[in-house]
Amino acid sequence: MLLTEATEEVLLSAAMNLDERALSELYDRYEAKIYSYIYRRTGQQPLAEDLTAQVFLKMLEALHGGKAWHSSFSGWLYRIAHNLVIDHYRRRDRDQQVAIDDAPVLIAGNDNPVRVAEQHLETDKLRSAISRLTDEQGEVVCLRFLEGYSINEVANMMDKTEGAIKALQYRAVATLRQLLENEQLM
Repeated sequence: MLLTEATEEVLLSAAMNLDERALSELYDRYEAKIYSYIYRRTGQQPLAEDLTAQVFLKMLEALHGGKAWHSSFSGWLYRIAHNLVIDHYRRRDRDQQVAIDDAPVLIAGNDNPVRVAEQHLETDKLRSAISRLTDEQGEVVCLRFLEGYSINEVANMMDKTEGAIKALQYRAVATLRQLLENEQLM
C-alpha cells in the first residue's frame, strides 16, 4: 500500500517508530494547514515558514523522546503551533523597537494604493484584537473562522467538549466586537 493512501492511524503508528516515509507523508498532509494557521496569527511569511518548520522539528523531537499526542494528532500539532506563536509574541513584546528599514513594504500592484493600505490596517487591527483574546479564545477563532474547521473538529483538536468550544467562540466573538468597536472610537 502506498503511504499516500494509508489511513492516518497507519501513518501515526509508523511515525511512532520514526519511519521516515510515514513522517514525510504526515508532513505533506499537515504542513500547509499549520503554515496557514501560523501565517494568519502572525501575518509574516518568513516568520510563518520558520515557525512551521519548528512545529515539525518539535514533533520529531517529541517522537524521538517517546512523547507524543494523547488524543488528536492534528490537535497536538496545532497546540505546538499555537505555543510557538505565543512564545514569539512574548519575545517580541520585550523588544518593541523596529528599524525604519524593517517596516513592511506596501505594494499596490493594480489596486488603489490607498485601498491596499486600508486593507493592511484592517488586517492588522483584527490580528491585534485576536492577540488580546485569551489563548484558548484566539485558538478557537483561528481554527473556526480562519482555518474553517467545524466545532466538532476544533473540540477534538483542543481536547474539549463541543459545548466548551461554543462558549469560547461566543465569548471570543463578543470580545472581538467590543475591542474593534472601541478601537474605532479612538
